[in-house]
Amino acid sequence: MIRRLPIRWRLTLAFALAMAIVLAIVAVFLRISLARGIEDGIETSLSARADELAAVVAATGRLPEPAELRLADLEEGFAQVVDADGRVLDASAPALRAPLLSADEARSAVAGPVTLDRDSAPVADGPVRLLARPAGDARAVVVGASLGDRDEAVAELTGQLLIAGPLALLAASALGYLVAARALRPVEAMRARAGEISGARSGERLPLPEARDELRRLGETLNDMLARIDAALARERAFVADAGHELRTPIAVLTAEVELALTGDRSEEELRAALASARDEAGRLARLANDLLVLARMDEDRLPLHRERLDVRELLDSVASRFAGGAADAGRPLRVAAEPGLAVVADRVRVEQAVANLVDNALRHGEGGVAVAGRRVGGAVELAVEDEGPGVPAEDAEAVFERFVRGRSADGGGGAGLGLAIVRAVARAHGGEARIEGASAVIRLPA
Repeated sequence: MIRRLPIRWRLTLAFALAMAIVLAIVAVFLRISLARGIEDGIETSLSARADELAAVVAATGRLPEPAELRLADLEEGFAQVVDADGRVLDASAPALRAPLLSADEARSAVAGPVTLDRDSAPVADGPVRLLARPAGDARAVVVGASLGDRDEAVAELTGQLLIAGPLALLAASALGYLVAARALRPVEAMRARAGEISGARSGERLPLPEARDELRRLGETLNDMLARIDAALARERAFVADAGHELRTPIAVLTAEVELALTGDRSEEELRAALASARDEAGRLARLANDLLVLARMDEDRLPLHRERLDVRELLDSVASRFAGGAADAGRPLRVAAEPGLAVVADRVRVEQAVANLVDNALRHGEGGVAVAGRRVGGAVELAVEDEGPGVPAEDAEAVFERFVRGRSADGGGGAGLGLAIVRAVARAHGGEARIEGASAVIRLPA
């Protein structure tokens, strides 16, 4: 039930409970302290009176007159002189002729001081405290005082605490509610602003409290999250726009070729050329769709990997064989080198796709011969593709891995700018990384 209450009410209840415990402890402490203080005063007064009376009785054999020792100054004070058998030899009032001590108590009092509490006495209403002291010649002086004042004072204090305690608890609870409400005001402000934030407007952030506390750190963390979401949405919008732009050209060409083939009398050669062009554009669309699917799965951490032990030399030879004919026709030597016995555990299809993208980039945008190499570096395996051209400028070395971004040396033909993005995605999916160093592109994978 309590968990369903708002936080401010839970804080208020916790504060009220803590305050109630504190007030109860203080009340008990005050009652005990007051009662103890009054009892200490009574004991001090009885001790002084007993010493004084014991001296007089030892000297005269009787109690002095009340006026002599100002018994009236002791509120409801009284005294007796008893022998070792408990018989009353003298008393401060006629009503005290009944012994206050038993025979055993009297013998103890003759031997040394004795303090006793009684529920009542002949001259006092309510509980009394007795103090007996030896008074010479097998006699003892018994003095007493009522404890009614103590009980009245404690009862009065208890009544006051029963009135003041709930009022103090109520005031403290109200104060706790106000403090909790004020402390949670920044949370309410952030909640209200969060309800207004939408993906349609970028750059919106939560208001932060002035205090450098946990709520401010929470707000800063949420604002950082909103910044990342804004950046992700911006990338997605750019991705969709770029994908639409890249898809528009092959679709337009494919549509034009089909319409041209359907209009008028066309020779067999012209129809074959139109179909060949349409086939090329369809292939381009298929490759682009496949690349977009790979990147989308990478973004969602759903790129399937079928890992197996791969011989690096055999893998690189397989990729190079695809481009051998085209490289020979272009007069671009394609060489493969790898350390003997070098192997890596990876998805063959994905790694071949990544290396093929690098070789294709080198043949399309590079110059001279192309070298494909595999080498062990520390605890990793590097698959490198290098040509003899000027390579990618250092300032573009990271930008070329972005989607739909082509390097400055790219001629813009035949590519969508997704090749290197695929390379980095495949490398990271295997726990590795990809980088560009001038005319050399490197895929680093765990050995």
